[in-house]
Amino acid sequence: MTLFQIIALFLALIGIAGWVNARLLHWPSATVMVLAGGLNAGVLLLLHQIFPAGGAGRVIAAVVGVDFPKAVLGYMLGFLLFAGAMQVDLKELRRRHVAVWTLATLGVLASTAIVGGGLWLAARQLGLVLNLAWACVFGALISPTDPIAVLAAVRQGKLSKALEVVLQGEALFNDGVGIVIFTAALAIASSGADLHPLIAIGEVGIQALGGLVFGLVTGWLAIRVIGMIDDYAVEVTLSLALAAGVYAAAQALGISGPIAVVAAGLLMGGAGAKTAMSETTRRHMRDFWTLIDEILNAVLFMLLGLEVLVIPFDLRLAGLWGAALVLVMTARFAVVWPWGTYFQVREGQRHAGLVLGWGGLHGALSLAMALSVPRGPAQGLILSTTFAVVVFSIVVQGLTFGKVASWHASAETAAGR
Repeated sequence: MTLFQIIALFLALIGIAGWVNARLLHWPSATVMVLAGGLNAGVLLLLHQIFPAGGAGRVIAAVVGVDFPKAVLGYMLGFLLFAGAMQVDLKELRRRHVAVWTLATLGVLASTAIVGGGLWLAARQLGLVLNLAWACVFGALISPTDPIAVLAAVRQGKLSKALEVVLQGEALFNDGVGIVIFTAALAIASSGADLHPLIAIGEVGIQALGGLVFGLVTGWLAIRVIGMIDDYAVEVTLSLALAAGVYAAAQALGISGPIAVVAAGLLMGGAGAKTAMSETTRRHMRDFWTLIDEILNAVLFMLLGLEVLVIPFDLRLAGLWGAALVLVMTARFAVVWPWGTYFQVREGQRHAGLVLGWGGLHGALSLAMALSVPRGPAQGLILSTTFAVVVFSIVVQGLTFGKVASWHASAETAAGR
């Protein structure tokens, strides 16, 4: 099979899975694509066993040859974050900025410490070799909520504006913070250098604020340029150039590309749509980025499911996978519960802590970071544990979050809000 034939087959599988979901299942798209990817991986392995000389082996080789971290972090993430940011209510986000920023920064740091320290202790109890530095690498890569999975889940549920924008804003911003923390933790674990928390926190702050300022400035300039013309094709093209350019330029400058592109997307979807675009342009802009979001989401999660072909599974690690799941959920609820209590007591948002906790999904971003861990004794352990947590999050949390959100909505309706 040629590369073009493999791509055509891959797109056909995405289309078929999407049709089955739209026609029969009505599940979250991310969940369906991950399950479809895993099912297709199993079929490919079975066909390869039955027909060793057939085309299944070449398809498996093509999937294994995909550089998943580069595909996610280098190509898709910028566009997906920009598309997601354009859907956020900027006015409501300004009202909730303290909650969003504390969860996206201090929340990620606290979760990294809880999960990292807990996994290190669990590994010792299970007789597994995992030092504290590498356990903290896992804590750093699994702590950010995945913006793509979270945005997909939020669209499935009926949430209050407050909780919806907190989940969206946190997910959009904490991945940039998480990448910086992960990079620092990985450097420490790989080199064996001593941990300097203040230096690491300072680096996170500089990269995050640098990305935010850069994204706001470039987004403002793009809005001014777009406001000078009225040609929806050119304006949509300029938004595409903005998403790619801001992400690439921020990375070249050593600041957070994800946060920069989120800031630019928030402006483009808020002030830009209201002041610089005609109604025709706003409609085409919204439709274009919605389509980009849906297609790239489907591609990404199908790839994530197919990554089961490259994950080194060892059933002797099942105890560690279970411990990791408990630790990740415990850390998530510990981090969000203060804000959940605040929203419930001060604003009457029923079950706010449960919604914020269960809505913190983990996805492709965490797996991409895990796949970038260099070869060594800890790699297989971190990779398989990450995959276990991600699959649980997307399948179990993804399928049940709508019910949690409906429970929240029913309580709000009963309370007369």
